[in-house]
Amino acid sequence: MIEEICQKARKASFKLATLTSEAKNNALNKMADALEGNVEKILAANKIDAQAAKAKGVKAALIDRLELDQKKIRNMAKELREVSNFADPVGDILRTWTTSDGLMVSQVRVPLGVVGIIYESRPNVTSDAAGICIKSGNAVILRGGSDALNSNVAIGDVLRNALSGTEVPVDAVQIVNSPDRKVAEEMMGMRQYIDLLIPRGSADLIKTVVEKSRIPVIETGTGNCHIYIDDEADLENATAIVINAKVQRPGVCNAAEKLLIHKKIAENYLPVVITELRKNNVEVRGDEETKKIVPNVKNATEEDWNTEYLDLIIGIKVVNNLEEAIAHINKYGTHHSESILTKNFGKALKFTKEVDSAAVYWNVSTRFTDGNKFGFGAEIGISTQKLHARGPMGVQHLTSTKYVILGDGQIRR
Repeated sequence: MIEEICQKARKASFKLATLTSEAKNNALNKMADALEGNVEKILAANKIDAQAAKAKGVKAALIDRLELDQKKIRNMAKELREVSNFADPVGDILRTWTTSDGLMVSQVRVPLGVVGIIYESRPNVTSDAAGICIKSGNAVILRGGSDALNSNVAIGDVLRNALSGTEVPVDAVQIVNSPDRKVAEEMMGMRQYIDLLIPRGSADLIKTVVEKSRIPVIETGTGNCHIYIDDEADLENATAIVINAKVQRPGVCNAAEKLLIHKKIAENYLPVVITELRKNNVEVRGDEETKKIVPNVKNATEEDWNTEYLDLIIGIKVVNNLEEAIAHINKYGTHHSESILTKNFGKALKFTKEVDSAAVYWNVSTRFTDGNKFGFGAEIGISTQKLHARGPMGVQHLTSTKYVILGDGQIRR
């Protein structure tokens, strides 16, 4: 089953790589129209998935990632249209030069070929990933989790039907409709067909793909994100930022999971921020210094500092200085998103230089690490490693380059 899917995707990728921007954009707009024209079909499938998840006792923050409504589907369509409006990266000439042998060398941007996505929960990834891959000239194989199987299949059918009648091959978008993990593992071995594999989901999913894949992998998503509140912070703004970063959507990867507070302000500020967190139903876990000031918080263990909660839970630690905050983040963070709240430019500069993460903020909520908010439109994921792509990945990040060399009969001597 999976090899046949891969073969079809590979064949489609050759055609897709040659298409004009107009042909790809037309397909993307047809896909957007189809999503809006099939809202009821998609919602019916999603309802089955959501009800099954609730029956299993899946926590509310993860249900939020799974459930769709009319607004979310309209937004999926909107993001496809936004991607269609972006400049096409394929064919861009990055630089040209002439060598001492008289050869004219150009470095040109080209598609990767076939991109595989293994993901959990979020059915909107099906649409986003398909759109970004088509725009960047890549075929895509989408293997979602069992929790969103009906939603993913319904969205995939809608998108594939929309491609019929366009120049983009229908097989450029492939949906793996089996929840069997063995199928996913088989997909990880299809190196002869798939050029890049991107896992999106839990730390366990990403770890499994990294360890078992024979295909190059870009790690995405795991977000043990921190906010450090300095002794020179605007504390009124700090509270609003913390609540936004933790509470708005606790089940997403850019939500704040840990709060580090300078010891000079801890005694007066900790009771204030913990009270506000609790008003928003956040469970607080603290280190010994935090518990001395607010005794009724739960004890934070070593495991807590490493944990991405994806829930209304936050860990709090009192630190002696900026250097200790940076060291803690670099030790326990997942290289996703971190923020410093301070009025001191020098401290902010030090933080942004020394914290080893894909996105570092000054006086801003971590919730802004998002392809759309960065101006990329829909994103394929948020890379937390140091390859050619780091942070939110848009269409340009799904390309490679090749060298085109023009000569006039030269031979090497």
